[in-house]
Order: sequence, then structure tokens, then C-alpha cells
Amino acid sequence: MKTALVCVSFGTRVPAARKNITAVEEALRAELTDADFFRVFTSPTIRRRLAQEGETILSLEETLARLLREGYEKVLVQPTHFLYGLEYENIKATVQAAEKDFASITLGVPLLSQTADLQTLAQILAEEFPKKENCALVFMGHGTPHFSNVVYPAMQAVFHMMGRRDVYVGTVEGWPEIEEICAQLKPHGYTNVKTVPFMLVAGDHALHDMAGDEDDSWKNILTREGYEVDCVLQGMGVLPGVQQLYRQHLRALSEAGRN
Repeated sequence: MKTALVCVSFGTRVPAARKNITAVEEALRAELTDADFFRVFTSPTIRRRLAQEGETILSLEETLARLLREGYEKVLVQPTHFLYGLEYENIKATVQAAEKDFASITLGVPLLSQTADLQTLAQILAEEFPKKENCALVFMGHGTPHFSNVVYPAMQAVFHMMGRRDVYVGTVEGWPEIEEICAQLKPHGYTNVKTVPFMLVAGDHALHDMAGDEDDSWKNILTREGYEVDCVLQGMGVLPGVQQLYRQHLRALSEAGRN
């Protein structure tokens, strides 16, 4: 059966951030070597800007139409998205609409799809960013109006329950915001704060909302609060443990497809 693996990411046009997506894509390729690989970016804005720069990346709808024309019968769609959020729901709707076109088309789960995923990721990140005296570790998540935003405070709770009470998780476009994180930091007497993107890539949000020179960047807000701030501009896609977690999800998807 002619098989396709479709890796679906939001996308980025920040060259230094692209390596995070590529690293996950390569891990997924290595997990499913008997399928042809296809890349999808869901952001129309990013696809349009990349096209203006000479690079064409198709949407999921366009990719599925191509696979149908080229005679693929089995399609595995694995997103790199973190949550069951609005973006994931759009992917799911597109896959469901294409079910009539293929002998088999299945959709994988996001990175954080069950409690064990949060626990695994917390352990990976705790090892990557060890505890330091007088220093708080603050992760910047994207945030969403979708109910799945509860993953962010849940992630902080997982860190605290494993003994890493120096770790805090905020969001740019959800809850908790940086002001709520600052209120949590204040009673503990920290002198330093390390900020890290809780995102696949260190793209525009990391460069501007977290580490930018604007007055409302997390770096400047925390600096005004009296902290020495160190901004880590590294997405999570380059971490081997994160790549392995994606591979586990794809492995489960592939095995389910064989049953």
C-alpha cells in the first residue's frame, strides 16, 4: 500500500528556529522509514512569506489533494503541535473531511496529549535546565483561548510536584500571563530569572515577546522587577528527549493503523 507520512507544523520563517522543526521531522522520518515524507505548515501567513522568498510549502488541504492525485492509499498525519487546541481541531476537521478519499488516513496526537507526556517532558526539561541557587526558571508558552490552555498551569504543577518549585510556566496569549508569574516569584527572593520558550521553535514570540527590546517584553518586565534576566533562545524541537516523545506518538499511530 502506497503510504505517506505528513508532518504538520505551524511553521516559522525565522531561519535559526527552523532547525527545531527539521530535527523533529528527521526523527519522524527515522521512525517510519517505509513511508514517503511530506511537510505541511498550517500558518497561511508563514507560507505566503516563504513563497515570497522562493520556498513553497503546502497547506494540509493542498498536500492531501496532491497525495490523492499521486495514488497514495494510506496517510499518517502527525502534528508537531503541543496541545489539543484550535489549530489541532482544524487539522482534525481536515483529516476527517478526507477520510472518504483514502483507504486509510489517521491523525496522531499532539506532544502533550496525556498526563504521562507532561511528566516525561518535565523530566526532560529538568535535566536540560538544572536548578540553580537564587534563580527561577520561567517558561514562556504560547497560550490559547481553547480549554487546552489548562496544560500550562498543569505543567507548572507537575514541576512543583517533582520538587522543582523554582519552575514557572506562563503564556503570551493565554493564562497565566507574565504579571501573574511575577507575583509568584516575588515572595521567594530570587535574584536571577532564566526565561525559556515552552514552544517547538524559538521564533517571533521568543525573539520579541520574550527577549525583545520592547517595553512589554518579558525580559524588560522582569528587569524592571529587579531580576538579572537570561533569555535562552532555543526551541524544544532540538532536544533529543522531545524528539523521542514525538517518535513514540508516531509509533503508536502506526501500530494502531496496522490493527
